[in-house]
Amino acid sequence: MTFNTLGLSESLLHAVEKTGYSKPTPIQEKAIPVILEGKDVMAAAQTGTGKTAGFTLPLLQRLSGKTNRKKHTARALVLTPTRELAAQVEDSIRTYGTNEDLRYGVVFGGVNINPQKKTLGHGVDILVATPGRLLDLHQQRCVRFDDIEILILDEADRMLDMGFIRDIRKILALMPKRRQNLLFSATFSDEIRTLAKTICNQPVEIDVSPRNSTVELIAQKMYHVKKANKVALLSDLVRTSTEQTLVFSRTKHGANNLAKKLIKDNVHALAIHGNKSQAQRIKALKEFKEGKVQVLVATDIAARGIDIDQLSTVVNFDLPHVAEDYVHRIGRTGRAGASGVAISLVSGDEGKQLKGIERLIKRPIPLGDSQDFEFAEEKAFPESAKPDDRGSRFKPKNARSFKPKRRSSAAPKKSAAGKKWRSANPQKAAIG
Repeated sequence: MTFNTLGLSESLLHAVEKTGYSKPTPIQEKAIPVILEGKDVMAAAQTGTGKTAGFTLPLLQRLSGKTNRKKHTARALVLTPTRELAAQVEDSIRTYGTNEDLRYGVVFGGVNINPQKKTLGHGVDILVATPGRLLDLHQQRCVRFDDIEILILDEADRMLDMGFIRDIRKILALMPKRRQNLLFSATFSDEIRTLAKTICNQPVEIDVSPRNSTVELIAQKMYHVKKANKVALLSDLVRTSTEQTLVFSRTKHGANNLAKKLIKDNVHALAIHGNKSQAQRIKALKEFKEGKVQVLVATDIAARGIDIDQLSTVVNFDLPHVAEDYVHRIGRTGRAGASGVAISLVSGDEGKQLKGIERLIKRPIPLGDSQDFEFAEEKAFPESAKPDDRGSRFKPKNARSFKPKRRSSAAPKKSAAGKKWRSANPQKAAIG
């Protein structure tokens, strides 16, 4: 199968050829012909599978031959959960639409709204947007949705996780009912299926990756380490490697602290998360893509828009609370058929998260060789650790579960009235 067999126009095929790609990925192979037919699509595809081009290419073709001249309107709307992903989609449209006479624009929060208003004032064919900023612009009467022909929800699962469902419903209510709908999600959860029923009309269902599966080409391994030694072990890992590394931290504060500690260890690191300004995030991502930064420390939400080819290593500094996020994280490597490594640093209080991840991926994560690094341990916990501190994965086979009785931290004070009652009722006081 080649791009020539998918029904794409000559101008788009020339644009694809310039990028160096000749063979479509599974999601592109299945989605492009169906989208070109004008059918609604519900597709399960993780980031890194080529899904952005999978909807960008047919979108450009379906809109070609006609340019929107109506002010404050768009013919197609692509909704994304994050600024980074919106910028990524815009980059794809620019790359593949170089030969098309179409206008496009991107709007998201965290930057000056006035240039976005100016763009919409002229009218666009394709509008890429995050829900919050798009509603702000609509309330200011800078954009209307009367002429939307195609709606695309990209990474719909993450939009639900981030609480955008109310904004999405408000936007849907403003659109014409007759339109083509494309919904892309990493998984087909019950929530996604419920959302799809309210948006799509008899959609063609495409699933190029089994639900919650991990990429087979990714070598997964973990190291047991005391929480206090995690930074030292991470420093050992990245300093013995010449590869760039994406490191996941559970919190924004943790990402900042980790980047600072790595810098003290002479590792060139930057942090990226929601509290950073848009300019800071774009700069950090640009420097990482250009190879100027060895380690990028990111939170889950900030990393959703990161699309980096040839990223060989991902490290889970903290295990995620939600097992599905582990799959999203490690999917940042091993992309487009390349191999990759996903390393997890597991401390004693993360046994529950580890068990949930291994249950989801239906396999144990193998141990890395602890002798390779000074701070890695063969055992996750000291012999004196209490069973209830270890997490269910690490309990001895014969360990009995128990619930300690609740006791107040301090004994209640005996009141004068209580003393008087006990002295007057010695038998009841002894029994009660």
